[in-house]
Amino acid sequence: MRILRIIEGTSVDGPGLRTAIYVAGCRHACPGCHNPQSWDFSAGTEMTLDEIMRVVEYNEMPVTITGGDPLYQPRAVTELIRRIKALGLNVWLYTGFTWEEITADPTLLAVVRLVDTVVEGRFVQALRDTSLHFRGSSNQRIIHTAEAL
Repeated sequence: MRILRIIEGTSVDGPGLRTAIYVAGCRHACPGCHNPQSWDFSAGTEMTLDEIMRVVEYNEMPVTITGGDPLYQPRAVTELIRRIKALGLNVWLYTGFTWEEITADPTLLAVVRLVDTVVEGRFVQALRDTSLHFRGSSNQRIIHTAEAL
């Protein structure tokens, strides 16, 4: 997988202290994106799932998979989530795809079914709201997957 970075002990990408895995690549190209360097699919470093899991296992914290957009690497992200969930850890996933786009696409839905929470929707600069927890604009939704499905 192409990984931009892994942040250990972050509190901005979901509740509590978490390990945040930033996946490279995004085609949404949202104007005003806080992380436009993440759009490049060749950015970051190639890491094996075993290398990523060593960091996750070491930290023993809930995990957030973000980017870029992890849903552009569905196979690798699916296997990563399976391994994280096997440790009994909570997983959040950030994506620019909307819930409606996800549920209409069997490949995206297969990934999202595995996570606990999805923060969905493209960032819209005109709807930017710094008072919101764990999202940048008011159109984005926090969806607890089990309840929504």
